[in-house]
Amino acid sequence: MMAMMDDLGTRGIPFLFIISFDGSEVHVWRTEEVPSEVVFSVPSKRKASKPSGTDNLGLPFTVSPVVYEKYREAFGKVMYHLKRGDSYLINLTMPTEIEVPLTLSEIFEASDAPFRIQFGERFICFSPEIFVRITDGVISSYPMKGTIDATVPDAENRILADTKEMAEHNTIVDLIRNDLSMVAGEVRVKRYRYIDRIETNRGPLLQVSSEIGGKLTGGMRGRIGTIMSKLLPAGSVTGAPKEKTVEIIRMAEGYDRGFYTGVFGWFDGRDLDSGVMIRFIENRAGKLIYKSGGGITAMSNPESEYGELVRKVYIPIRT
Repeated sequence: MMAMMDDLGTRGIPFLFIISFDGSEVHVWRTEEVPSEVVFSVPSKRKASKPSGTDNLGLPFTVSPVVYEKYREAFGKVMYHLKRGDSYLINLTMPTEIEVPLTLSEIFEASDAPFRIQFGERFICFSPEIFVRITDGVISSYPMKGTIDATVPDAENRILADTKEMAEHNTIVDLIRNDLSMVAGEVRVKRYRYIDRIETNRGPLLQVSSEIGGKLTGGMRGRIGTIMSKLLPAGSVTGAPKEKTVEIIRMAEGYDRGFYTGVFGWFDGRDLDSGVMIRFIENRAGKLIYKSGGGITAMSNPESEYGELVRKVYIPIRT
């Protein structure tokens, strides 16, 4: 499939792609081949339907996360490897069962995010995080690391001054800069730790991101799949160093992420726009499972990290 992406890019043919976290499932569709069950929206292309009257989601929303003891056990495994120096940052995630009197399609239609996709009755995703954008030979990535309840007094200054959050963000910025250097030259940090505000059905959140970019070496045509292969999995949802950290994640989490924390994107024949599949709801045998998590460092506190995992279980609403 990566070869197919290279081929379509060479010929300037628009296509949609979806890649699972571990790369074991990849879908690539030309415009006319995108199944009717796949609905998506990226900033450069709108194909999603308009909201259907559920904008405010003033409905019951029950969140049943894994018990703290189970999370604490996984956290302990991660911390063991952090203290050994096997990794400097590990993204630990868990599944949370939710109950809401809406279908996947209704939740999708009511959500608002830069990157949205519905894959039939399998899953929906409404992600605020850009993976990579390629425009006029420039490749940019926007790792998102750092989340805080926007209603906390002085929330923006608190998260920007937090030592643990700063160390976590620095690690990811360095990782992404190194990743981009495999496919681009003149890589630099263009914006550092800027704040986005997200409105959700459980209250507003602030998220911290940075922008890193460089000039593609050798251009993009005929290399889209090759470029993705070099950059995946996304650094912001794995950690550093990436290969060893992915091994630790699989051992500690004990479940299959599937498409969660994979990427999807759209090539319009010239430029590419893609997002990391976070803020993700999966249909598992009729139950809605929300997958979420956060970055763990040697300075992390399990109670705080568990709280962040639960805070990230939300639906971004249209305002």
